[in-house]
Amino acid sequence: MKRSLFVILVLLVISAAVAAQKSSDNPQTGDPGPIRTSPAYAEVLLRRTELQADIEAFGESYTEVNPKMLDMRTELASLDKSLEKLFGVKPTETAKLTQALGKLIVKKAALEADLAHLLRTYNLAHPDVKRAKRRLEIFESAIGEILK
Repeated sequence: MKRSLFVILVLLVISAAVAAQKSSDNPQTGDPGPIRTSPAYAEVLLRRTELQADIEAFGESYTEVNPKMLDMRTELASLDKSLEKLFGVKPTETAKLTQALGKLIVKKAALEADLAHLLRTYNLAHPDVKRAKRRLEIFESAIGEILK
């Protein structure tokens, strides 16, 4: 069991690297080399890989409409969008791509999944939803401040 999980994890890392290579082949994004070697990219890729491995592992036991699967897929989609934004950073500005930025991005993705989870139960006026939206806005603002 551990060996098969390790093999799956290795395959997911390889597939993530291939997907990142394909997305970085866009000539408008410039040279992706400095971005791929940044601490922010490594932090986001680590969490993305963990999620992919969890989705693969839980996929045998849960349906796609299971709240846990929905939350993981929401977080994964958020991380994918963030990776696209990272590849949009000019190679001359890669000093901004710190580990702290990566952690902010990972936390923001988790907050988006939490908000989506709450919205499946409550409406926009519910206090928990309002708090979750505000937390998400704060993280988005911090990320925007770094990347501007």
